[in-house]
Amino acid sequence: MNVLLMEHPRVFDPRRCNDIANTPLASCLLSGYAAATLANAGHTAEIVEGYLESLSYEAIRARISAAKPDLLGVHLVYHWRTDRELFAFLEEVKREGLTGHIAAFGYYPSFYHEELLRECAAIDTVILGEPEIVFTEVADSLEAKASISEIPGLATKDANGKIAFSRRRPIEDLDALPFPRRTEAMLSLPEVNLQGSRGCYGRCVFCCINPFYGEGSHWRGRSPENIVAEIDMLVDRHGTRDFYFTDPNFFGSGKQGQARALRIASLLKGRNIRFGIEGRVNDIHDETIEALVDAGLCNILVGLESGNDATLKRLNKMTTAAQNERAVAILRKHGIEPNIGFIMFEPYSTLEDIRTNFEFLRRNRLLNNLPITANVLYHHQIVLKGSPAFPALQSDGLLEMSPDEGYEGTAVFMDSRIAGLADLMRRITNFLFLRMWGIWSGKDLEPAGATERYARINSLLIEIFERALQNLERGRQLAEEEKLETVREAEKSIERLLSAQVGNAL
Repeated sequence: MNVLLMEHPRVFDPRRCNDIANTPLASCLLSGYAAATLANAGHTAEIVEGYLESLSYEAIRARISAAKPDLLGVHLVYHWRTDRELFAFLEEVKREGLTGHIAAFGYYPSFYHEELLRECAAIDTVILGEPEIVFTEVADSLEAKASISEIPGLATKDANGKIAFSRRRPIEDLDALPFPRRTEAMLSLPEVNLQGSRGCYGRCVFCCINPFYGEGSHWRGRSPENIVAEIDMLVDRHGTRDFYFTDPNFFGSGKQGQARALRIASLLKGRNIRFGIEGRVNDIHDETIEALVDAGLCNILVGLESGNDATLKRLNKMTTAAQNERAVAILRKHGIEPNIGFIMFEPYSTLEDIRTNFEFLRRNRLLNNLPITANVLYHHQIVLKGSPAFPALQSDGLLEMSPDEGYEGTAVFMDSRIAGLADLMRRITNFLFLRMWGIWSGKDLEPAGATERYARINSLLIEIFERALQNLERGRQLAEEEKLETVREAEKSIERLLSAQVGNAL
């Protein structure tokens, strides 16, 4: 069967440019794994990179028209709202007979499948969770002209519009999967993405990773030997030396997780590669980090989330502020300045919580880098359908939903003072991220004297945050006019610091 997997163009919303993406990074390999598994089963599978290749819908339509796929898979990713443009495109493709069956897959459709099947008539089925095996069974059944209604992991609708679905248990043996297919666009990224494991042993309330994989979801790791075989293949074929593990939790739990990480480090040592990982703070151990750094580890994202134990407990992180500090210290000991996940503002935050967070960041020297400072002094809890927080906040009346945004809700702060501070920092940092978009994306050159300019802006953000927080602690409300004036002055200062001639205004 001829299968085409489509990554659609993504909509850029300037109001959200500082939000962490609402799909985990691991989703970037969903199409690649599905294509490789389909090919192994005897089907032809092509990937069209609508986003990475900056393709228009017209260009994608031409690719579909040329391929005439029997099965079109659409990876719906980074959706904050109902994508009417995409739906209209798929309906046009179906109406013109350019494909037979359309199946949606990814995080968004896995949690929004009932609405999706009702809202877009062109979508025939939705794959829930891991797509590899389900895609293959759908392709096999369609080719044999057999029913697909009983395939586990698939949501379908009948002629009367009735929707039926079932979940599939997670794939246990990840080594049994073929290496994912990578397009030229994926291989041209600064780091080639790898997936060494799936799932997580944590149960954070804001996370939808385990719910995506379905009932029985848990951390599952590929063997170190299988991972290194893929790395060797990529080095041999493409000369790749820079990699990034997209696993939300690289390590796995306990002693077994540490032993596995040490084994990976021992196999990678001497291969002259560089790589990045993501992990939980309780898995950051001195011996393991030393070994990984010796093998090429050069960057890591750790989800600190808060410097306050009460907040960490509400978020069900199963970690403490002391563990956060210890992890940061260990990483720095081995020459790694961590990138951090942090939720400054969550719906139940108090002023005391915000103060504790701020002092934690300052005490641990986590406010010295402009991109990180801009993120942590603003970031709020994102609430996605599928995460434990979604129904909990709905039940507490702390979740607002737009009629056109059923997948992601907006958390309501219990304390209006917190809401005001969060809004102030969101406006200022959004302006900064928009202004710096070209530079931080690598498209534009940095200005002369960039280090000093960024340090000044960094100090400005800290000053604005602390002044506003102090005023709230003293009982002063943050009035809308004052907020607008603060935002205007901040924007002027940022623009001046970025545009001024070196030596004049700096």
